[in-house]
Amino acid sequence: MTGAACIAMTLSACAAMPASGPSSRIIKNEMSDKAKAAGSIIEVVDVTGPVTRQILAADHPALFSRDLGEGHAIGSSIGKGDVLDIAIWEAPPAALFGSAGGDPRLTSSGSTARGTTMPEQMVDSDGRITVPFAGRILAAGHTPQEISHDIATRLMGKAHQPQVIVRLVRNAAATVTVVGDVPASTRFPLTAKGERVLDALAGAGGVRQPVNKVTIQITRGQSTSSMPLETVIRAPRQNVILQPDDVMTVLFQPFSFVALGATGKNEEIPLEATGVNLTQALGRVAGLQDSRADVRGVFIFRFEDPAALLPELRSTAKLTPDGKVPVVYRVNMKDPATFFIAQNFQIHNKDVLYVSNAPLADFQKFVNVIYSTILPAATTAAATQ
Repeated sequence: MTGAACIAMTLSACAAMPASGPSSRIIKNEMSDKAKAAGSIIEVVDVTGPVTRQILAADHPALFSRDLGEGHAIGSSIGKGDVLDIAIWEAPPAALFGSAGGDPRLTSSGSTARGTTMPEQMVDSDGRITVPFAGRILAAGHTPQEISHDIATRLMGKAHQPQVIVRLVRNAAATVTVVGDVPASTRFPLTAKGERVLDALAGAGGVRQPVNKVTIQITRGQSTSSMPLETVIRAPRQNVILQPDDVMTVLFQPFSFVALGATGKNEEIPLEATGVNLTQALGRVAGLQDSRADVRGVFIFRFEDPAALLPELRSTAKLTPDGKVPVVYRVNMKDPATFFIAQNFQIHNKDVLYVSNAPLADFQKFVNVIYSTILPAATTAAATQ
């Protein structure tokens, strides 16, 4: 085999030399003026302290305490659809309700005082109830004590010193709907105690998935807020008081990122809803491969929120149709200060963590290709002599 043929075969082999992804040089070229002039939409950003602080400032995780407020207990306010029990007492001599009958449980021993219990009735769509001799009483929006006082006032002059007790039998108006990945979806009644997020969750039977994989979403009116369940458990301030008509949805969300290139393992890595930082992510993929990795070539590929970019980058960034910016964050792990920065750099769901090969590793591949191409040919030539 001639030298020209060997060289041709070597060059051909080099063209087909395997690689796990783009090199640091190729990614760096995306930062060049030539690439920008050609319309490149990818922003390549070196991870520094200011960059990390900007990302953290733009990353406003939802907080129930901020988005929904601490809330307040509903008290004992009556609503439409609630069922009430009404008992009326009349002092002796009972003129209106005490002439006959009455509920013996409400009748005072040794006197002619009588107590009468009205049939249970539901607050109608107008928010009212009907009481004999008192007429239509507005109940919705009032407490049982206020309703009692209103009924007694209307009975003055008709009954002898009337006393009224109103009791809530069934709460149909002040409820929270709990749905999603729970053992039993339910409508959870609220009381004057002030039930909170975890109370409603317990009322639905808890969750069916690991706590760190579950997100709680609360819809109140036209607004919606979501938080990892693990955060609600750890931060009591986020265990806010629920309000009537809240809808609480329990979502199973298996977040993950993908590790590629010269890492200890290439695969999709599960991610907690609360997230992990870059240092933790590298630990989960068994770090970098000593024999291959370019310590200056650790990259995170992400569709980023424009607000997370520094102003000078934000002004020139090109957006995708959904309003995101394709960003490649470059990390230089050879700089000791980077290990502190990496502890504040959060890995997001669907990130791609890629570690490029070191130039020497690519050169070693080249040498191996030469040996695998030329050595067999030289051995064959020597054997024929």
